[in-house]
Amino acid sequence: MDVTSTDTLDALPAAADVVVIGAGQAGLSAGYHLRRRGFVPAGATSSGTVNEARTYLVLDAEDGPGGAWRHRWRSLRMSTVNNIYDLPGMEQPDVDPEAASVDVLPAYFADYESELDLAVVRPVRVSGVERADDDPTGRLLVRWEGGGRSGTLAARAIVNATGTWTKPFWPRYPGQETFRGRQLHTAGYVRAEDFAGARVAVVGGGISAVQLLEEVSHVAQTFWFTRREPVWRDGDFGPEEGARAVAMVEERVRAGLPPQSVVSVTGLVRTPALRAAEARGVLERRPMFTRIVPDGVVTHDGDVLPVDVIFWNTGFRAALDHLRPLGLRAPGGGIRMDSTQVAGEPRVHLIGYGPSASTVGANRAGRDAVTRIVRYLGLSAPVPTGR
Repeated sequence: MDVTSTDTLDALPAAADVVVIGAGQAGLSAGYHLRRRGFVPAGATSSGTVNEARTYLVLDAEDGPGGAWRHRWRSLRMSTVNNIYDLPGMEQPDVDPEAASVDVLPAYFADYESELDLAVVRPVRVSGVERADDDPTGRLLVRWEGGGRSGTLAARAIVNATGTWTKPFWPRYPGQETFRGRQLHTAGYVRAEDFAGARVAVVGGGISAVQLLEEVSHVAQTFWFTRREPVWRDGDFGPEEGARAVAMVEERVRAGLPPQSVVSVTGLVRTPALRAAEARGVLERRPMFTRIVPDGVVTHDGDVLPVDVIFWNTGFRAALDHLRPLGLRAPGGGIRMDSTQVAGEPRVHLIGYGPSASTVGANRAGRDAVTRIVRYLGLSAPVPTGR
């Protein structure tokens, strides 16, 4: 049920037992486990009768399959993508390690949706989710927009899988609005050649920041700024380190604090490309500048450094604005979680959030969320079927 025609959006059903918001790795994982538990697309017919028992829909704001992978820069090759796990039930095809991830992974997601016949409806943006106070069944109202139309779906539970790509974080610095050069975020990066011959301030201490710093440094003069001294790892990042990192993030979200970045827990790994960049002097980190002036930045020691571009590799935040009407934020600024479930709200699950913000974590979270939803809805839990 991959809806791409605006004419068919009018045919969306008015209700579903479970609505999944987002069709990246986390959302497709949830769809897979819902199908295995016997859920069928809302509005699907059987012998001419609408099946109203155990129904679901996946709503996706993108124009096609692939989630955030549709927007990655072309120079990000499969050989440099960090541990992309298979979607549940279908292995990734063998591909050229030098193939662009923006070509390979959306195609893999498209094949997955087709092969498993997932009920992905797109392009549909969820503008809000609220409680239906006058509904004795306790349903949630999911407000959607798409193709110049809008509507409302009633859901008994939702699985939010909207990720972070659509909410880049732009820090604010004094004088930022006066800068006469170019400012861009990781989300807007296309290719290094766009920086040819420029003086570029690269801001950020995460994985994307150092990867793009290395890439841009081949065609431009770069200056690397971070708020904190980067922590480097010389060894491999194994299962033990991974489990420790996940546990630390879980502790934060359980307490209702915003999730930390992965790098703040794991550190940066010196890949061969980064070792070569270090030998070229590219990884000479500078403390964060204090303000921005029309033609550059003011360094921590008060000097003006002329730059043409400020390249903000400052991460992303969870795209959860549409959940604001539910009042889920804890006093600590995050959302207090009990595994995938929002603490105290069994109708709302967040996957791809906090400890499940990785491809393997998203797979597991999809399964766990569906298991809990089946239990909450009081549905019989048949042995999962299919692959």
